[in-house]
Amino acid sequence: MVKVSIKYTGDLHCDATHGPSHAEIATDAPTDNKGKREALSPTDLVATARCTSMMTTMGIKAQELGVDLRGMTVSVQKEMSKDAPRRIVGLPSEVYIPLPKNHPQREVLEQTALNCPVHKSLPPEIDRPTKFFWEG
Repeated sequence: MVKVSIKYTGDLHCDATHGPSHAEIATDAPTDNKGKREALSPTDLVATARCTSMMTTMGIKAQELGVDLRGMTVSVQKEMSKDAPRRIVGLPSEVYIPLPKNHPQREVLEQTALNCPVHKSLPPEIDRPTKFFWEG
């Protein structure tokens, strides 16, 4: 179990501290919801969590397979609902992998990404199309 302590600091800002590492992250509301976009919004963190989870689980699998994924990048777009209640409706992402398209571990690495803990924790109502680009 991991504890995260979060403090509301005013003006729609929060500071979160990760218990084990003491790493800190700040949040702000998005500009379309009264914020100043001075930091990641809570829903930006959901998009970030999904993609870093995909990359991390791919990295774990790649280590087990003796594959180097350094230089892999992901781009994600967070799409919010136009109707109430305000919510994330889409997280389309593109994964750029610095390996050739015909890499023998392609399928296992892609499936590993799509089965990461955050991806599996999101409700099915959130559209999560993921495109993989093999660029080696």
